[in-house]
Amino acid sequence: MRKGAGKAKRIVLRALPVLAPAVVAPLAWAGWLGWDQQRDVQADGTTTGPYQAWQVIGLVLTQLAPVYWATARRHPLAAVLGTSAGLTAAAYYDWSDDASGLFVIGVGLVTLGSLAATAAATGVIGFARHARTGGEPPRVGHPS
Repeated sequence: MRKGAGKAKRIVLRALPVLAPAVVAPLAWAGWLGWDQQRDVQADGTTTGPYQAWQVIGLVLTQLAPVYWATARRHPLAAVLGTSAGLTAAAYYDWSDDASGLFVIGVGLVTLGSLAATAAATGVIGFARHARTGGEPPRVGHPS
């Protein structure tokens, strides 16, 4: 029994760099964006929203913590894929009740945007850590 527990622990520890960002992303989405579902009507009749800029900025800043955590442990690809998967799932869940079907375009844009932004963030984090510590430069993928 103990041998199986050790193997399960190793599996969880290996999956943690992708799971942490993937779990934090939808929770952060729910906390920052999930509660605001109403569009704002301006005085001239135009609508905005439902999200305000401060909500999206809060979501992005919150996501930096798990991205930094995974990247600092030399798992930048896990940070990118986990974050993007979590945000994509959250957007799909939040927007899938749209009757027009156009929510799929928005979800696709969230996917592409989160891939690009998270990749850029992991690059900056990795090179900043490398410059500070003087260690081996960051590599994409699973460390060997």
